[in-house]
Amino acid sequence: MLASIGYAVAYTGVGIALLVLGFYVLDLLTPGHLGRHIYEHRSLNAAITLAAGFLGQGAIVFASIWTNATSGFGLALLYTVVFGVLGVVLQAVAFLVLDLISPGKLGEHLVDATFHPASLVSAAVQLAVAAIIVASIWP
Repeated sequence: MLASIGYAVAYTGVGIALLVLGFYVLDLLTPGHLGRHIYEHRSLNAAITLAAGFLGQGAIVFASIWTNATSGFGLALLYTVVFGVLGVVLQAVAFLVLDLISPGKLGEHLVDATFHPASLVSAAVQLAVAAIIVASIWP
């Protein structure tokens, strides 16, 4: 039981670190400070996109742990880190591609205080990329 608690703490620590990394990457892709846009300016657009990124990242971490747990703790934790970082990178690439093919600047739309449909498209892209990565992990 103590080993399981230790594993849970380690996986959760890695998961939280990956969520933080994802937050900062999205923060770099949007103008201003993402946290301020959400909490002070009440940007629903930024919140939708960030929430989708978090859900996608959580799914990637879950799939990595679930499918690699029998490989041994160290190897499973390594897979979780590798696929988690890959998820953050590929979600950022998808964001940039969406920005290129969309009119205007996606980052600016996502920090507007008033609702913009681009936030739903951006959220869908984040979740779709995560689903693709999960499918590649799942046996």
